[in-house]
Amino acid sequence: MVYLERWKIILILLVCAIGVLYSAPNLLGKEKAAWLQAHTPSFFPNQTVNLGLDLRGGSHLLLEVAVDNVVEERLQSIVDQTRSTLRASKIGYTDLGLSSGAVHFKLTDATQNDAAKKAIKDMDRELDLTAKDGDFSLRMTEEKIAERKRSAMDQSIEIVRRRIDETGTREPSIQRQGDNRILVQLPGVDDPERIKGLLGQTAKLTFRLVDETANPMETHAPSGEEILPSAEDNRNYVVQKRVMVSGDTLIDAQPSFQDGMPVVSFKFDSIGGRRFGEATRVNVGHLFAIVLDNKVISAPVIREAIMGGSGVISGHFTTQGAQDLALLLRAGALPAPIKVLEERTVGPGLGADSIKAGATASLVGLALVVVFFVFAYGLFGVFANIALMFNIALIFGLLSILQATLTLPGIAGIVLTIGTSLDANVLVFERIREEMRLGRSVVASIDAGYSHALSAIVDANMTTLIASVLLFIFGSGPVKGFAVTLSIGIITSIYSAIMITRLIIVWWLKVAKPKAIPL
Repeated sequence: MVYLERWKIILILLVCAIGVLYSAPNLLGKEKAAWLQAHTPSFFPNQTVNLGLDLRGGSHLLLEVAVDNVVEERLQSIVDQTRSTLRASKIGYTDLGLSSGAVHFKLTDATQNDAAKKAIKDMDRELDLTAKDGDFSLRMTEEKIAERKRSAMDQSIEIVRRRIDETGTREPSIQRQGDNRILVQLPGVDDPERIKGLLGQTAKLTFRLVDETANPMETHAPSGEEILPSAEDNRNYVVQKRVMVSGDTLIDAQPSFQDGMPVVSFKFDSIGGRRFGEATRVNVGHLFAIVLDNKVISAPVIREAIMGGSGVISGHFTTQGAQDLALLLRAGALPAPIKVLEERTVGPGLGADSIKAGATASLVGLALVVVFFVFAYGLFGVFANIALMFNIALIFGLLSILQATLTLPGIAGIVLTIGTSLDANVLVFERIREEMRLGRSVVASIDAGYSHALSAIVDANMTTLIASVLLFIFGSGPVKGFAVTLSIGIITSIYSAIMITRLIIVWWLKVAKPKAIPL
């Protein structure tokens, strides 16, 4: 254990050098670190540790997803399906509508009761059907309602994540809270208005035909149509409810310019491209409404069939507006509207105080550990302290390389690591003392100390590492931050004790050739 091959020495020194280099940018300050990142290649050690919301400041948003709307939309869809099914089966009905969470209708001819039951069951076998004296009631099962709400939440979280990632926000925290809420924490974002605007839009895009013969000033639209307002002015449009092409077939959307004006170019997948081409081919000369969240953002005249599967959305966009619309279309539509329930902005001053307090705690803890080890183990305590410094450099180097987010609990993990990182050295040094009392030589005592203490070191640290991994898997937010820094600290502590401290002791044995061990 005392002898180290040349390649091991080189590897240990190389790891220490890499740790120091990659941790160094964290000492430069924000402006110098930003300059370094801008003027050096990506592989160069120029990254700093990301600071979490509690250290860097930023925005905290609590969102509520209107999951009940998803159920309401499904029930409305069942109304339309029922109407089509009954008409196709030539079954007379009246009073078809939605009330109290169920679809109701009444047969005009009670003798068609069995035929209506069969038609409805063939339409959707998962509905709860109740029929009595020609009065029919259709409900979704509780399992299906719960499944739709759960699916809406999962989809909402994913789309919120996509939209925030598109803005370039680094290390956002997006977590589910309860059955219908999402907690969003955005480090470094001190003006959340744009983010709120992006998250608040459902971004449901559809392409529909405009009824140019209907009067948009009327109170009610003809059957199968609806009156929608323009997103640009006070004008209204009468558009068909039938969707010719939906936005869920989009595969890309990018801001661009056309005739010097900001526009959004889009592209469909193969299925959407065929639908779009066919819709424009058979409706040349008609108005084609582009509807976003029940507002007509543009209604151009179809001049010719558009068969390429791509097109352009024009309107009175600003450059930022075109960028945001393209972002929303790329990220996809939310399955249900989202409302901001709570908003907080954490100023960087609070984070600065937290960093200062954490740094003070770390320095005090480090100083006490260093003094204690020199007092308890003399020269070997100095060796252990040198390894401790490299251990801290390795921790920050790994955090920088992994671009992990450091939070206040993460600082607590580092302080804990500083306090416990020398435990392995304690085991080795105490074992060396025992071997010396047995009358063994210097080299034999050191060799036996490392050989016999190795299993205890690994066992002790592995149990802590397992606990920290479980904290990371099952924890959330601050708990994960603590688990990350603790896990990294445990790994680097084992390495520094077994490899770095041993390398220093081997070098000391070779240079000093001592007759006794100063322990």
